[in-house]
Amino acid sequence: MALEDAKTEIDHAFTRENMKGNSFELTFAGATSFLRRKYTKDLTGVDIAVTGVPFDQAVTNRTGTRLGPRAIREASALQAPDAPYGWGFDVMQEFAIADYGDLAFDYGDVPSFPGRLTEHIRGILKHNVPTVTLGGDHYITFPVLKAYAEKYGPVSLLQFDAHTDTWPDDDMDRIDHGTMFYKAVKSGIVDPATSVQVGIRTTNEDTLGVTVIDAREVHEQGPQATVARIKEVLGDRPVYLTFDIDALDPAFAPGTGTPVWGGLTSAQASIMLRDLAGINIVGGDIVEVSPPFDTTGATAIAGAHVATEILCLLGWKMRGGA
Repeated sequence: MALEDAKTEIDHAFTRENMKGNSFELTFAGATSFLRRKYTKDLTGVDIAVTGVPFDQAVTNRTGTRLGPRAIREASALQAPDAPYGWGFDVMQEFAIADYGDLAFDYGDVPSFPGRLTEHIRGILKHNVPTVTLGGDHYITFPVLKAYAEKYGPVSLLQFDAHTDTWPDDDMDRIDHGTMFYKAVKSGIVDPATSVQVGIRTTNEDTLGVTVIDAREVHEQGPQATVARIKEVLGDRPVYLTFDIDALDPAFAPGTGTPVWGGLTSAQASIMLRDLAGINIVGGDIVEVSPPFDTTGATAIAGAHVATEILCLLGWKMRGGA
């Protein structure tokens, strides 16, 4: 029925009535919500909310990630008609997923931004709806984590990244996308003993007690062994998953602000995200997609796939597994 439906379906971001189900409107047309989910601020009956945070004023190199949420939504149109591959269930068919739109904030009042973002996520979580956040630079994860820690207590962090982002910075008010996880550990909202960083390939001697699985180790031991180690560290604690797109090698994701060679392949990332099914995930994000440097759109496509896999991890947990 997909071809027949495409003749009549359009702008599902606004026109769809049922929160569940695939969208068969033309992938190259229509309003581009994430996976053609309905834009709404009404979380009644919603299982998972996708929200965008178009902020890039914490970067240390190239700007542009403020355009990331828009690009990821557009790229996700390619996936909207089909069940995510390899999961054995269709998260779009089984769960009500809403596109909650973007965070509104005053770009000229940067100091107020963290509080606005924490409030934004807190407002969603109070409905017992987990979030998948589209960034934005990686600093955004810190204010998001504050809201999650209010609900769950200190969470375990599963971070895919080229950088640890734990460089020392005791000024909690500084807004920097390379120091926020130092602050998250030091402020007690992340439990380092049950947290893992994957794909690291920059030097930072003090791990703060976080388990680091660098990119070379992933290449040498393979994604399946890496997932086994991740699950061992995480245990059954509440997990927040954050995926910096620069975890991928620039060959697979060139559109990012701080690219580093020797990174993960998209195949490795897809295997690991799929095999993480069963972790106690409570929310997640995809960050650092920078469209101005994404000449082919490959980075936004990768970002959309990562966000979809996070949705599937949440759905897997909600349905109690296979």
